[in-house]
Amino acid sequence: MSVINEHSVFTSLRQHGPLAVEETVNLMKPFSKRTRAWVKQLSSNRNNVTKYRALRSQIFEFLEISSFKEIEGIFNNKELRVELSQRAYGRLGNMFGMQGTNNEIESRVNEYSRTADAVINSLRNKVFKPYASHIETTNEIEVINDPIELLLIIFNDRYHKKARFEARRKLQLMNLAASIHQRENETGIEDKFSSFLSFLNDYVWSPKLKIGEHDPVYLLSHHDKKDFRCTEVEVIERKEAADVQFEDGMKLTLLKRRSFEVDGREYPIYVSIRKKPPEAKVLKLLRKNEKNPAAAVDDELGLMAVLNSMADVKIFQNHLTRSASRADSFMVLEDISDTLSGAEKYAATNTGSSSKTPMLKFFAKLGGMRVEFIIHTNRTWLNYMYQRDVAHDEYEVRRIFDSGVAELLFPDDIFYLNHQAIRNDMLKLFRKQIEQI
Repeated sequence: MSVINEHSVFTSLRQHGPLAVEETVNLMKPFSKRTRAWVKQLSSNRNNVTKYRALRSQIFEFLEISSFKEIEGIFNNKELRVELSQRAYGRLGNMFGMQGTNNEIESRVNEYSRTADAVINSLRNKVFKPYASHIETTNEIEVINDPIELLLIIFNDRYHKKARFEARRKLQLMNLAASIHQRENETGIEDKFSSFLSFLNDYVWSPKLKIGEHDPVYLLSHHDKKDFRCTEVEVIERKEAADVQFEDGMKLTLLKRRSFEVDGREYPIYVSIRKKPPEAKVLKLLRKNEKNPAAAVDDELGLMAVLNSMADVKIFQNHLTRSASRADSFMVLEDISDTLSGAEKYAATNTGSSSKTPMLKFFAKLGGMRVEFIIHTNRTWLNYMYQRDVAHDEYEVRRIFDSGVAELLFPDDIFYLNHQAIRNDMLKLFRKQIEQI
């Protein structure tokens, strides 16, 4: 579902919706011709009317006013703004279950503000990198952390339309960041993540390795000219890598592998353990058109593993179950999807994902945790990295644009961007980077 259609839960950010930021703000003319036209548009959808009334009530409570006209009196009253801010921090603390003094709560809100900025900067640094200057946040908005100040800017005609939109956007992103943090506290995700790492180090990985020790090797692979899928791969040592003579369609990929031991034999395995930064969780809620933080937090624990062969994959799966038993816990595997064998295609459900991505995917329940495992062979992992229409870098571009998140955060009438053209340009750019030697 697109986050910018009429079913979006982010109605206040939809620049082509009823609450769009306009060129000017005039709080003193509630019965103007423009306002009457807006009320008529809003009234055409009863659900939007209900959303607007709820939002208006929240604004009035936040600013302790009874009409929009009263906002004018707050703009130039610094003492009142300070008083409103201090009161707001206390109420926000209660709302999101934050403990501590007002200063401690303010510090936490500042972290949410930094997360909101990080959401925009993460997109600037990758998916929109050639267009970074186009979507750069206005300086005056980026330096403000105070929710009251940001809310007032939305109604202050001294600020440009772009700045007023960015203030609204920042408040929305801060709200999502706060909800996610609250959910993390409720579920104890940090403690579970620590327990998961301890389980892996104590029972899964080879006791012959020190914690954090890796064996770096390279995958030397050949790829099909048509779709750049892996046609041949071999594991080589670091010393051999320096002597490789490159040709078109060849890649050399570093793997820092651990190992696990079964019946006295060591099996090499590359492991990537998922720990998403706060800004990635906020983006996930936007992509999924969700405000419920559980959608971003409850599948936080995850592990991706790469092994040499299908036989090694099966051995590792059994090793996990036995390791859980040695840790005094049952391990139950749920929602198993096995497309490594090629018997069926991966059923892609996320926007932008490809059905061409073979993998073994399951959820493991153990020790009070539910952990997602995604397991590849060397060949399928290389396809996940490099194959056309499958590569993760391409997937990142598609899911940001096809979900509507790009348009939601950087509406075309404010940032003057052609999102379809940028999407295509970035897919070509990543494809060029992937295929170059």
